[in-house]
Amino acid sequence: MFSSNKNRTIPILMGTQHPDNAGIPFWGDDPFIESKQETEEVYENLVTLDCDEYMWDWEGKFADEAMIERLMSTHLETFQKTQVGRDKFITIRVPNIWEEKTFKLARAYMSVLSAAEFTKSLELHSPPVFEFILPMTTSAKQLLHVQRTFQKTAKLHQDIFENSEFGEGYVHMIPIFESVEDMAGCGTVLEEFFKEDLPPYMRVFLARSDPALNAGFAPAMLATRMGLREMYRVGEKHGVPIYPIIGTGSLPFRGGINPENIKKSLPQYEGVKTVTIQSAFRYDYPLEQVKEALAYMREELSDVKPVKFSDEEFKLLGDLNDIFKSFYRPTVEKYAPHINDMAKHVPSRRERLQHVGLLGYSRGIGEVTLPRAIKFTAACYSMGIPPEFIGTGRGLRAAQEKGLMDVLNTHFTTLIWELQHAGKFLNKENLQELAQKYDWAQEIQEDVQLCEEILGMEFGPHKDHHFLHRNVTSNILLKQKLGLDFADDLVEAAVMRKSLG
Repeated sequence: MFSSNKNRTIPILMGTQHPDNAGIPFWGDDPFIESKQETEEVYENLVTLDCDEYMWDWEGKFADEAMIERLMSTHLETFQKTQVGRDKFITIRVPNIWEEKTFKLARAYMSVLSAAEFTKSLELHSPPVFEFILPMTTSAKQLLHVQRTFQKTAKLHQDIFENSEFGEGYVHMIPIFESVEDMAGCGTVLEEFFKEDLPPYMRVFLARSDPALNAGFAPAMLATRMGLREMYRVGEKHGVPIYPIIGTGSLPFRGGINPENIKKSLPQYEGVKTVTIQSAFRYDYPLEQVKEALAYMREELSDVKPVKFSDEEFKLLGDLNDIFKSFYRPTVEKYAPHINDMAKHVPSRRERLQHVGLLGYSRGIGEVTLPRAIKFTAACYSMGIPPEFIGTGRGLRAAQEKGLMDVLNTHFTTLIWELQHAGKFLNKENLQELAQKYDWAQEIQEDVQLCEEILGMEFGPHKDHHFLHRNVTSNILLKQKLGLDFADDLVEAAVMRKSLG
């Protein structure tokens, strides 16, 4: 029977299925990864890359329901020595039934229960999966609903098939907070959850992509700090150890964690215990460089300290978020048609469900619908306009006028570094051409100029591959205007920046 263990190993490196890779996985022959390849990908992540954990993702995509059975059958000798659920971990991200109209949640439950019975039959550690990640969490009721419905399913399973490794069916819930507002307010959800279930520990997941898409680059990072502070505060109040997870992509807009920048970017995530290692990180850099970066992260995150700061600073960070959002959102609403047009040409890397109608949900700001964060970021970079700049320059000017630069610099220590990285892929010629026709481009042009003035730097290509990227994005814009095919150019640019989006 499964019993929660407060002394279990907490993973540091979580491999995920986020489809942001531009190139081909080191273990494959095509950048597109089919669901039937999940077993091989899990093995390569846990064994070849030595990640501690793998996110088995059922949200918004097709999943291999027999993945764990295939994994154990194919690599039994390996997992007899290194056991899943004890030494390495597979954590399932279940669909959010309040956002994604889906019929997969019950199937996910049964796959977890079946995997537990299967590993038991092999005399391996069981259950292999005992934590559920809930995307887009907005309330404790959602967490409790998933937890309790799984318990009912486990009880039914036990009644029908007699013995069950889950016994009472308890599973740990990991909420993902995916908006600036939800991240800053995560303490309220945790308080409510702890009234009903006081677990021996709590892992809490903060997204970085969707907050940036919905509120802008700076608010996403500042809200991360706010969320970390709140979860540690509530955990300390209730005596529950907190282990934060941060969901970071390679490009700064989506988190800025990649093998090249890791030593400069990781300090921004002080207090985080687990970092997602997404597809671009794993597959768009040389394998040895990836392994070295992972080893560095493991060492740096082995001992983390809680994030603490005053209520006054917390309020000021909220004020800063409002400032940056007020510039970002109106510009993106006007920019949206061009982003959506470009996003149609961004290739898929996974077998995703369509995020429309019966089978999905969409992202959006105001009255406009946007692509998901990876394609949004890819679309902007493909035009030579890194989205990190949208609203940032005008936000910096307003922060300066209100005397908030010190608090900004204290809590966003890597701002200059991240803008420098994004700025290498800025195509000023494209932006100038677009600014002659569109208000949104004029506003982003102002953002770039203000960032340069306030931060004392100049953005643009530095190295040969940056200049090549600029040239390719010029070709993309010209070919789009002429109605010519630019699919190969779009991928070529992504390979140069080592991430699709």
